[in-house]
Amino acid sequence: MKLEDIYQFFENPPPTYLCQELAVCYIMYILLQGESYGTELIQQLETEYPTYRLSDTVLYSAIKFLEDQRAINGYWKKLEGRGRPRRMYQVSPEWEGQAQDLAQLWDDYINRRTN
Repeated sequence: MKLEDIYQFFENPPPTYLCQELAVCYIMYILLQGESYGTELIQQLETEYPTYRLSDTVLYSAIKFLEDQRAINGYWKKLEGRGRPRRMYQVSPEWEGQAQDLAQLWDDYINRRTN
């Protein structure tokens, strides 16, 4: 390590990986805007929040948690221009209020980190 490496780290920090708790809130935030699938959730995070990353492992464990809680529903859908069907997710109607609360936690977290 050199002294310049320290300055470089703070000028261009490495991405922050979401933990499962943040992933759950992020997923609800996105799904309240409309249905989505796993790869799209990861790509959207990297596009909208370039300093954050979401691993496949954390994403799918968060999705499994939400499905087990019956917070989201998954179903297969053939998307135009895509080869194989995608597993799409949407918020369960009975979880709308709780989903809003979780999405707000994500929004608050991001706004605290970027301001």
